[in-house]
Amino acid sequence: MNKNFIVFLSVFCALLFHACHTSAPEREPEAIHDMSIQSGDLLFVGIPLDYRLSDSTVVDSATPTSTAGVQEVNYIHVAILELDEHDSLWVIDATIKHGVSRYPFREFLSDFTLKNGEYPRLEVMRLKDNKLANRYVEQAKSYVGRDYDIHFSADNTEQYCSELVRNAYKTDRGEYIFSEGPMDFKSADGTVPPYWVELFALLGAPVPQGVTGTTPNAMYREHCLVGVGQLP
Repeated sequence: MNKNFIVFLSVFCALLFHACHTSAPEREPEAIHDMSIQSGDLLFVGIPLDYRLSDSTVVDSATPTSTAGVQEVNYIHVAILELDEHDSLWVIDATIKHGVSRYPFREFLSDFTLKNGEYPRLEVMRLKDNKLANRYVEQAKSYVGRDYDIHFSADNTEQYCSELVRNAYKTDRGEYIFSEGPMDFKSADGTVPPYWVELFALLGAPVPQGVTGTTPNAMYREHCLVGVGQLP
């Protein structure tokens, strides 16, 4: 793919979260420090179902769209958390902006700040059996430097966010902890949220509905995970 297009796409996707006239809050959310974060925890990023790329509409990230009385959140990203020996918090993930990279948590917060200057919903999840978490983190680091997989395909070495997590979280016998299946980008009412429609239109590809793979929404519901804490 044309390198200039990748640069443009990175800038555009940065603007989808925080417009030029807004800035991230000066401090990290206090709740992040009250969760007893462990290396290998997963951080899921959720936005309201009606959050769009195409306009400057500001929505309340704390009040997701409700369907049939049930609040729904569109989980658009999942990242791996790591605490270093100095208790500094790092993120390992796959994004259009960074590719597969390891970088400070504060930079992650800046990247994902919403257009109204607030944070999206951030939910920390942990494996119920977490004894090999450090192994999974190191396996994730082995992917650092790879490009972002804009095609959401398993037939290449590039990685998208939940694909990276699935590939990194494997046992010493090579068994995957997280499952894959037909990808489902639809909300409860059967429609695809505008975020996904507009993102894949920008990528010049159809939404890969039904294609075998993983999504943050599906990974969030995996039975091997337990909730640690939430930032609404």
